[in-house]
Amino acid sequence: MSDDFSSAHFVTWFRSVAPYVNLFRGKTFLIAFGGKAIAGPLARTLAYDVNLLAALGVRLILVHGARPQIEELLRQKGLESVYHGNYRVTDASALDCAIDAVGSIYVRIEALLSQGLADTPMANSTIRVVGGNFVTARPLGVVDGVDLQYSGQVRKVDSEGIRAQLGLGNIVLLSCLGSSPTGEIFNLAVEEVAEAVASSLPVDKLIFLTDSRGATDIDGALLDELTVDAAERLVSLGDWLSSDLKRYLPCAVRAGRAGVGRVHMIGYDEDGTLLRELFTRDGVGTVISRESLEILRDARPDDIGGLVALIEPLEAEGSLVRRSRELLEREISRFSVVEHDRVIVACAALYPYGAEEAELACVAVHPHYRRWGYGALLMKRIEAKARASGVKRLFVLTTVTSQWFRERGFVVRQVDQLPAEKRLVYNLQRRSKVLIKYL
Repeated sequence: MSDDFSSAHFVTWFRSVAPYVNLFRGKTFLIAFGGKAIAGPLARTLAYDVNLLAALGVRLILVHGARPQIEELLRQKGLESVYHGNYRVTDASALDCAIDAVGSIYVRIEALLSQGLADTPMANSTIRVVGGNFVTARPLGVVDGVDLQYSGQVRKVDSEGIRAQLGLGNIVLLSCLGSSPTGEIFNLAVEEVAEAVASSLPVDKLIFLTDSRGATDIDGALLDELTVDAAERLVSLGDWLSSDLKRYLPCAVRAGRAGVGRVHMIGYDEDGTLLRELFTRDGVGTVISRESLEILRDARPDDIGGLVALIEPLEAEGSLVRRSRELLEREISRFSVVEHDRVIVACAALYPYGAEEAELACVAVHPHYRRWGYGALLMKRIEAKARASGVKRLFVLTTVTSQWFRERGFVVRQVDQLPAEKRLVYNLQRRSKVLIKYL
């Protein structure tokens, strides 16, 4: 009976993870961890879990730190670790230690991801790990009168190069070091590298492995879900948070606002936390999202003023076709909007043409919110509404944003492929590009 129960339990569990497997395939995850995680006893099983994610078709970026390893090398040399705020004062000796520590960790991670013994979860697997000069750095300079010397911050991320490697099926491994255009090397904060890389792509999930099981309230109870706003409040109030969380949470807030879909905070000192966070409904840590920062909804008649304020500047510069207030009032039911703090900051509209075709139109996002992912959020909503009404083909006309639509599955087509009714009103002077997506 026990064998039957175990078999049934296994089958039920295996089926329960199928939706996550389908959801995550082809998605990009960035996993960031400090030197403590890779020095700990669970580094090997973490490599097993990374291998499993890669085998399931997840595109992976790993970013590692080296703080305790640098501390140890400095101690061996009889040198003191000096900090100003969250940043190490990196003189030439500390930089040498950082270079040695990062090099050692990099080789260790490569070795862990190269395991292939027959009796391990990585048997018969082949993982290609690729590093490179994907992160350009600049010096932090003098802060509050303290010269941080070779401590730096991210200047630029070669997101196209990273995408190219991910497209080849490689795991991209980045460290907490970066080079400047003048060839100098700077010591960076691992959380800031992770934030910059995640925001520049952006990634679907940013996962921090921390010295805490997740964010907690003042009584130590786990906060399993936070909005970006709530996480920001926690940063200012949470004196009780662990040292990792105090450094990672501000980066999580900024990454969330820059367009990263989900930021996860999970502990590294318990086996399997990565898999349990990703493949179980309740997870084990804290997930931070933008979802309740904004309200995504159908437009209402009392939104007309906000819509006019949003789209008028784009109409004036020629990005959008002019729509009178009266026209907006008549067509308000076709619009979806994003409302942030009671202000309309983004909109899009769906216009049906026959039973199986529709136009995605008037996609507009306020300039201050364009890195928050609202355009993509609205497009997904419009596509869902179109599918629900039986639309098979969605088209859009644009003069300046064709690349943005192409990155989201639209294909450039000729004017003669528009519905006949739309061709009759096509403006030859604007010469808008026609892009079509099959749903």
